[in-house]
This record gives sequence, structure tokens and C-alpha cells, in this order.
Amino acid sequence: MNDLLAGLLAAVLSTNPVAAVSNLVVRHTGVTLTLVNPNDPVEKEFQRLLAADDEAQAEVDRWIRGNEPATTPGAEVGRLTLNARIEQRFEPVLKAYEDFLARHPDHTRARLAYGSFLNDIKRDGEAMVQWEKARELDPKNPAAWNNLADYYSHRGPVSKAFQYLEKAIELNPSEPVYYQNFATLVFLFRKDVKEVYHLEDDQKVFRRAIDLYLRARQLDPQNFTLATDLAQVYYYLKPAETGDQEAAKQATVDLAKETIAAWDEALKLARTDLDRQGVYIHLARVCIQYGRYADARKHLAGVTEPTLAELKRRITRNLEAKEAGQPAKEE
Repeated sequence: MNDLLAGLLAAVLSTNPVAAVSNLVVRHTGVTLTLVNPNDPVEKEFQRLLAADDEAQAEVDRWIRGNEPATTPGAEVGRLTLNARIEQRFEPVLKAYEDFLARHPDHTRARLAYGSFLNDIKRDGEAMVQWEKARELDPKNPAAWNNLADYYSHRGPVSKAFQYLEKAIELNPSEPVYYQNFATLVFLFRKDVKEVYHLEDDQKVFRRAIDLYLRARQLDPQNFTLATDLAQVYYYLKPAETGDQEAAKQATVDLAKETIAAWDEALKLARTDLDRQGVYIHLARVCIQYGRYADARKHLAGVTEPTLAELKRRITRNLEAKEAGQPAKEE
């Protein structure tokens, strides 16, 4: 794999190292493990607050999607105007959370929801304060520990993010998001992982990440994104080193099978034709990497999406070079 691809994959995985549990998850997945009476007046007020949060964020998302491209004349003024509109739109939601918590300071789920709202609007320091208060109010609430791990994964120390995710998993070992978050952290912060968990080299770290992704997949087997996150780690694995030539050859064969199997699993879960063709691109790369050139051509033949045409061209050039015994041509 070339350095460009390695960088792109790392960038994809690092976009959001740990996913904070959103208000939607808090409401609908049972992550907080809290039983509530839907007819309770406080609960009704809280649900109205969450609805106002959702409505404001959905409206702002529509504004952002409809905003002028950065290259359009006057776009800078448009961005400033949009930012002011967004701030104005979120202001009543902020005040509503503050008012609710002033009257119900021990409402753990409101602290979690307010923290998620603050995190969404890039006020992560304030979000951390709310999540810490939620953790103090209910130390057995795994969402609070997970969301704090999100904060520490960005701000450090990373070792604290590991610690908090371990606690979230201990409190709710059936939540796949926690394993997925932990796997992503392990992949990204290899130096810290080696120090904290006493692993000798990056290959053992990658295997630790794969194990965590596999545990997440056992709990959420239909998740396409999770399957692709797992498969991408295999780009970084190397066959086990051995002094025996035959054993080394077999290790390469075994790793090729394992890698292709991971991408085949992702292919089964593809949600759209674009998803499917994206996996074909990855399968072609992997097949080229392991000398399976005929299989690579079959996968490339399935790529017809115009947005993937340039990437297909580059991989095809690489394949042709490999078949001719020349250095790779992929940029």
C-alpha cells in the first residue's frame, strides 16, 4: 500500500476518533439503561426539550447544505451571515437546557443531552463539564463514560480515553459502539497503546484493534460502516515473520484470505450501488497486493460509477504495471 492510501485511510478513521453517544442514541437504544415514566411531567418537558434540540439541528443542517460553495463570489459574506443565523437559531435551545437544568440539576439524561448538544456546536469544553456532572450523578451510566472518552481522545490524555471506554464496556458490554470506538482509538494511537497495554510492536496493536472491531461486529453484524472500518485495518497488517520460507509463504496466503474475507463481508452489507463499487475498489487493491491479478480485474469490471472513474483508472494502471513485472504506477 502506498503512503497516499495509508494517509487517506488514517484520515478516514481519525475524522471522529470516538463517537459521542448522541441524543438520538440516548433516547432510543437503551444505552443509558434508565427506566422512565413517560407520563411524568418532568419527562414530558425533557422530551419537548430534546425535540426542540433535534428541530434546531435539523434546520441548521438544511441551511448548511444549501449554503453557497466557498468559491462563489460573496461566499465569505454568506458564511458570516450563516454563522450568525446558526448562533441565533441555537440560542433558545441553549437557554432551554440551562433553564431545565437550573430546575432539575440532578437530571442525568439532560446533562448527557446538553453535553451532546454543546459538543455538536463545537463547545467541547463545556460539553465535558456536563458529561462529568452526569458521571458524578450516575457513575453506572456507560454513556457518560463513553462521551468523556470522546473528549479525552481529542484533548488528551489518551490513556484516560482508554480507561473511560473500558469502564463503559464494563458497564454495558452489549453496546457495539463502545467496542468500535475503542478499536478506532487503538488503531490511531498506536504508541500510547503499546505503552499502556505493553504491546511490543504495531502488528500486535493492529490485531488488538481487529479483535475489538470483531466484538463490535458480533453485536451489530449488519453495520456496513463497521465492517469497512474493520476491513481497512488489514491494509496495515504484515504476514507473521518467520525464518522458514515455506511458513512465511503460508502466512502470506493466510493473511490474504483473511483480508479478502473481511472485504467480502463488507460487500454483503453494501447499502447502495456506490457502497458496493467502493468495496470493489478495495478488493481490487487487495488482490493486486497479493498477486491475484485476474480477481483484481473482475472487481474493477464492476466499477462503473463516474465518481470512481479516476480511482479505477489509477488502480488499473497499477495492475497493468504489476502484470508486466514493472514498478507500481498508481499515484
